Amino acid sequence: MPRPIMATISVGAMQHNLQRVASSLHEQARGLGREAPRVWAVIKANAYGHGLAQGIAGFAAADGLAMLDLAEAVACREAGWQRPIMLLEGWFEPQDISVVDTYGLTVSVHGEDQLRMLEHARVARPIHVNLKINTGMNRLGFAPHAAQAAWQRLVALQRRGVVGELGSMMHFSRADDDPAVTRDQLAVFKSLAGSMPGFVSVCNSAATLTPALWAQLPPERTQWVRPGICLYGASPFADRSAADLGLRPVMTLSARIIAVQQCLPGASVGYGHLYTAEHPTRVGIVACGYADGYPRHAGTGTPVTVAGRATRLLGRVSMDMLAVDLTPIPEATVGSPVVLWGEGGPSVDAVAQAAGTVGYELLCALAQRVPRRIEPPASPLTGAVTGMNALAGES
Repeated sequence: MPRPIMATISVGAMQHNLQRVASSLHEQARGLGREAPRVWAVIKANAYGHGLAQGIAGFAAADGLAMLDLAEAVACREAGWQRPIMLLEGWFEPQDISVVDTYGLTVSVHGEDQLRMLEHARVARPIHVNLKINTGMNRLGFAPHAAQAAWQRLVALQRRGVVGELGSMMHFSRADDDPAVTRDQLAVFKSLAGSMPGFVSVCNSAATLTPALWAQLPPERTQWVRPGICLYGASPFADRSAADLGLRPVMTLSARIIAVQQCLPGASVGYGHLYTAEHPTRVGIVACGYADGYPRHAGTGTPVTVAGRATRLLGRVSMDMLAVDLTPIPEATVGSPVVLWGEGGPSVDAVAQAAGTVGYELLCALAQRVPRRIEPPASPLTGAVTGMNALAGES
């Protein structure tokens, strides 16, 4: 039989999380008497490790998809996605522009090299562009003092028919934990975007779930938000769980106990003997290790669920196995089910916190050798249900 480990991907949970975000946006917008933001569902990094096909199906009602990789964008078009697709980092070589043109992609223009390539491009149809402004993240984007000149060059390209719809965007660096920094970034963006008509996009997951942020932008501007990790059932906040936000886990990593050891006081477990028993301890060996994507730096005490009951990791994670404490679960034995994270077990955020990292990393790091089981929704969306208004229950 195959090695007993499985990652279950719930398309229904994807749909639920998107609907949760959409409903929240529409409810807040109604209270403010304004149009709700449109939604780019972010499916970069192979839909955060969940698979492009699942991202397309799970986020079928989003207004658009956003990603980094040109090949992934092409794959989405060839899979039948007809609504907008945005490349969050734009393109990297002049020849990429012809692919952008052919497949009708929206792009971020974040630097002088891209702008120059676009000025020398010949396209069959205008390309929709987001000018990215660096408001303090200091990764991508035009510095504030250079943004207006870059905008005017894009306007000139718009007149020539190279650029189609034109908007502006930025990226918050601390929307999850520092309101003061976030307010400063937003103030910089607003001071520049006021003279740049068109759509705007400022909000990633944390900011999308913080209405006080996106509501500060002028109501007459079409706004796009860019939720990512929240759509996969993890929280962008350190102090608010995904469950508190009404989100469901999309990925469940499960395995089974493949051996049981009886350790007397003083006996140690695993490489480096990082755990030594202080009392008689039943140790279960689980068919999952860091080669499967489980974090090697997770230590004793990391939460895990065995046979439906909460317990803890013991000692060091090895390549193909890890050890768990079965002492409080006397009924657990070889073959007992284990949930490493997801439905019926600890959240991926709880595991990540114990390992000193973030849920994003664990989801994206799931190894290819782990078999996937795709769990379809109970009531799949059909072609008759499209767009965020329908998903949010709007007419």
